[in-house]
Amino acid sequence: MAASDSDTESDAGTGQGDSKEDEAVALRDVRKTYYLGEPVHALDGVDLSIPRGSYTAVMGPSGSGKSTLLNLIGCLDTPTEGEVWVNGREVSSISQRERTTARGEEIGFVFQTFNLMPKLTAAENVALPLVFQGVSKSERIDRAEDLLSQVGLGDRGDHRPNELSGGQRQRVAIARALAADPAIILADEPTGNLDQETGEQIMGLFQRLHDEGNTILMVTHERPIAEHAQRVIHVLDGTVEKIEEIESPRRVETDLP
Repeated sequence: MAASDSDTESDAGTGQGDSKEDEAVALRDVRKTYYLGEPVHALDGVDLSIPRGSYTAVMGPSGSGKSTLLNLIGCLDTPTEGEVWVNGREVSSISQRERTTARGEEIGFVFQTFNLMPKLTAAENVALPLVFQGVSKSERIDRAEDLLSQVGLGDRGDHRPNELSGGQRQRVAIARALAADPAIILADEPTGNLDQETGEQIMGLFQRLHDEGNTILMVTHERPIAEHAQRVIHVLDGTVEKIEEIESPRRVETDLP
């Protein structure tokens, strides 16, 4: 897909031109250093804004900082320096308990390996995040059934993960990510364990979720997958090398309801 003529970082990309109300996520001069005999700078002074309702892909070679970036945004780790904001809240200096709460309420995770609980049904997996929010059982069941229907699995709610295909398991994982109505969906190589046809179906689902107003941040090493997004953040050596606007994001024909 064609990218815009300018591949340089813009104010909108670096976070200098957005108000906090317009940002789902913002990083302010973020550094993450690991000490493995000598300092390793996984992220080195990153400024970044993820606007609400945007669809963004992150690309970069192994060791570039992609996973560290995702972990910080997902409240799975904290920066050595700088600030991480999620849905208007600074989460880099809060307690572990508060980060756990933020993960459950503000972040929807979709992993390459699905990360479903094998002994739970599809519906129970989808409803699981709501258990920790004190949502009643009847509400959890209704929410899970609704979300499974949205991802085309309304008739698979009582199936366990080993009774589902890879694509179906990823759809369950996406439904689970939506359960708490998060501020942002973080997808880490969401098609990495799927064949090409099934991967396209999953990208069609992400496309629909974005069309409905969801904010999506996706890490991928596959250029064709990244081109489904509105823009691509290229990460190299712990820094944002450039932000590329995609003029005509790839579209998938989908028959999902």
